[in-house]
Amino acid sequence: MNKASIAATVFRPFLVSVCFLLAMPGDSSAQTGENIYSTYCAGCHGAQMQGSVAPALIKKDWKHGGDRNSILNTIRNGIPKTEMIQWEGTLSSAQIEAVTDYILKAQTNPEIVRKNELPLKVKTKLYSLKIEKLVTEGLKGPWGLEFVDASHALITGKFGDLYWMVNGKLDNQPITDLPKTYAYDNVGGLMDLALDPAYAQNGWIYLAFSHNSKNSPDKTTPGMTKVVRGKIKAHQWVDEQSLFQVADSLQVTGGTRWGCRFLFDKQGYLYFTIGDMNRAQDSQILSRPSGKVYRINSDGSIPKDNPLYGKEGDLQAIYSWGNRNVQGLAQHPVTGSIYASEHGPQGGDELNILKKGANYGWPVITYGIDYNGSIISRETCKEGMEQPITYWTPSIAVCPIEFITNPTFGKWANNLLVGALKFEEIRRLVIDHDKVIEQEILLKGYGRIRDLKMGPDGALYVLTNSPDAVLRIIPQ
Repeated sequence: MNKASIAATVFRPFLVSVCFLLAMPGDSSAQTGENIYSTYCAGCHGAQMQGSVAPALIKKDWKHGGDRNSILNTIRNGIPKTEMIQWEGTLSSAQIEAVTDYILKAQTNPEIVRKNELPLKVKTKLYSLKIEKLVTEGLKGPWGLEFVDASHALITGKFGDLYWMVNGKLDNQPITDLPKTYAYDNVGGLMDLALDPAYAQNGWIYLAFSHNSKNSPDKTTPGMTKVVRGKIKAHQWVDEQSLFQVADSLQVTGGTRWGCRFLFDKQGYLYFTIGDMNRAQDSQILSRPSGKVYRINSDGSIPKDNPLYGKEGDLQAIYSWGNRNVQGLAQHPVTGSIYASEHGPQGGDELNILKKGANYGWPVITYGIDYNGSIISRETCKEGMEQPITYWTPSIAVCPIEFITNPTFGKWANNLLVGALKFEEIRRLVIDHDKVIEQEILLKGYGRIRDLKMGPDGALYVLTNSPDAVLRIIPQ
């Protein structure tokens, strides 16, 4: 172990506690059970304990015990082979007891979690923000958002739907003949979309989705992310072309981290991501698709300057590897650097600068630990592997990122907005020479932030899950 690795291992508990304090609003020693629940639990179990990606907490039947000692034990130690992580060591004993008592109190008095509507005006450091709820019904698992023009936008739904949003309202007429997708246990499905840089001339729309060759809904059937492009004519998906699809022998079963996010860079290359599919070691194997960022031409062909171009046996569309689960891609409007946000395990969510042929280290190096509290790796750095420009411990479940370029938010010019799923946050990151020098939490508790897009009208549009909605945000 080198000196840097020893130092990182020694100071890891210090880093965890510092980041924990930064994540908590106000004095962490005085947090109520309600505040702790809102910060750490609501993103998975729902703001009103109604259930979301994790089970409801107001109920009679508890699989792992609903008495005080059982709930304390579950929070402290987690549940093996699930994403219910061990919170002991991140939350203090007093905080675990406080949130346990809050959950127990809700069993007999559920009104305590039925809060009033969240404010539609929020004050931040540089702006007062007005929040408008555009779409609150009709969406099912929205994932990606792209504006076609000033009045029309497309939204993907993870269960295989593609929606038109027209002048801020959902079009009731469905788009038909879409590619078949499959999702199970709330993972996979239809993910991101992108528009061709020359969309106004050619009409190409790009989709990424979980696919298996048998079109089977059974999670034991092997599958892998597939990328296609097509067009919409009179609410019908037509002219589909397959751009990326691996051989059946490379598909895997039971994948839990699919990705996927798109980005067209300024040169017209299409980047897309595939998560490690719960097969961490595959991220380091260049003949396997999981745990990578890819770059292709818009027609699916491989750029000749790709790092693995011409290397027999490797997947030549690969641009970087050692990625756990990249869920956000954005290109800096000035420097041209491509930023990637990446899910860590329990801790160690990362913000990276994407480099051609770079290895981002997963699972050889990581700032996180496994969901059951076990050590994945004692190394946080290693020669030949990239370091994040910042990371979040505990994990905020980082997802979309978007640079501010519109003069409507002139005071935030070139700042990076970062959305979080579990923590239900939008953060503003101030970046100078590819270094994060400031972070501000702008919104919290409006839902799991799935996508962020600057609209043609200068407003910020936000896709949320739990609840499934579209928000429009403008400065006052």
